Amino acid sequence: MKLTRLTSIAALGAVAALTLAGCAANETAPDTDPGASAPAGEETTATLSGTIEATGASSQGSAQEAWVAEFQTANPEANVLYEATGSGVGRDNFKAGASNFIGSDRAFKIEEIEEGGFGACTSDDIVEVPNYISPIAVAFNLGDIETLNLDADTIAKIFNGDITSWDDEAIAALNEGVELPATTITPVHRADASGTQETFQNYLAATAPDVWTHEVSDEWPLQSGEGADGTSGVVDAIAAGDGYIGFADASRTSELGQVAVQNGDEFISYSADAAAALVEASPLEEGRQPHDLAFAVDPAAAPAGSYPIALVSYLIGCVEYEDPEVASLVKGYFHFVTSEEGQQIGAEAAGAAPLSADLSAKVATAIDAIVTE
Repeated sequence: MKLTRLTSIAALGAVAALTLAGCAANETAPDTDPGASAPAGEETTATLSGTIEATGASSQGSAQEAWVAEFQTANPEANVLYEATGSGVGRDNFKAGASNFIGSDRAFKIEEIEEGGFGACTSDDIVEVPNYISPIAVAFNLGDIETLNLDADTIAKIFNGDITSWDDEAIAALNEGVELPATTITPVHRADASGTQETFQNYLAATAPDVWTHEVSDEWPLQSGEGADGTSGVVDAIAAGDGYIGFADASRTSELGQVAVQNGDEFISYSADAAAALVEASPLEEGRQPHDLAFAVDPAAAPAGSYPIALVSYLIGCVEYEDPEVASLVKGYFHFVTSEEGQQIGAEAAGAAPLSADLSAKVATAIDAIVTE
C-alpha cells in the first residue's frame, strides 16, 4: 500500500497565492462588544461564550477537530460541538432545526432555498461560505502497487461495473510495465447521502458522459458495489479488501494506493494546489445572494495541470437566529475557520487548500451578514 503523506502539506509555500487576507479571529480589540459588527474578516471572539451544535460533512472531520480545539482554547467559555454525520444528514438537521450550523460538501440548491423552512433560523435567509477545498482521491488496495494511471472513461466503467478485473486491457493500456493481477475489482461507494459522492458523480458525468449516464445525486445510483458509511467507512473498507477501490477526501487516504487522474494529456496526482487550481478557475453560481457563495465547478473544463476531482465544502448558517448569543458564536467561529490562521490550521490538519485572497474577502463579507443584535 502507498505510505506517502498528502503532498500538499509540504507544498504550502507553493500555494501562497491562495492564502487568506483576513486576520486571525482571536485578535481582539479592547473594549469591543463581541456582538457588534466588526470589519470584514475581523470578528472578535475573545469574550464569546455558550454552546453551538453542528453536524455534517465527514470530509471536514479532521479539520473540524483542529478548528474546534484552537477556537475553544482562545475562547474557554465557548463550546462548538461538531459531529461528522455526512452532508445529507447535516442538511436535514439544519432544516429540522437540530443543528445551529452545518458543514456540507455542497451548498443548498437554489430551489431548496426558495422552499425555505430552515428550522435553525428565524428567516429563510442563509449564509453559505466555502471553508474547505480538498481533492477527492480515487484510492485502491492492490498489493504492492502504489499508483495507477486512469482516465475518466475507465474510472466510470469501473464504478459502473463494466470493468470487473484489475488486469482488464483498458487499465493495462494506461499502465505499461505494471504487472496487474487478475484480482476482482470491488468498487466502494457511500451508503449515506454525501456531498463527496455527488462531487465524484459530477466528475464522472462531466468527463465520461457516454459511460456515466446516471443522474447526479448525493445518493449512489447503482445496486452494485459495496456501500460504507462516511469517509472513514469507505477508507476502512478499501484498506480491508484486496482489489477494492473507492473515492474519499484525500486527507484520509494516504496509506492507500492512489490513482493519477487524466486531465488533457497528463495524469495528475492529487494535491491541494492542483485541486485549488480547478476551483479557482470556476465561477460562483449566479442567482444567489451576496452572502450565499456557491461554486459552479465543471470538471470537464479543468485547466491544464489541475486535479479534476475537487471538493468544495461549505459552512452553512442562518442570517438571523432567535438567540443573539448563538448568532455571535456562529459568526465568530465562521470568521475563525475562514481566517488566515484557521485556513492554515485546516491545511496542516487535513491538507486542505487555503482560500484565495480574493475569495476570502467575499467570504468575510458574507459572514458579516449574520445578525448579532
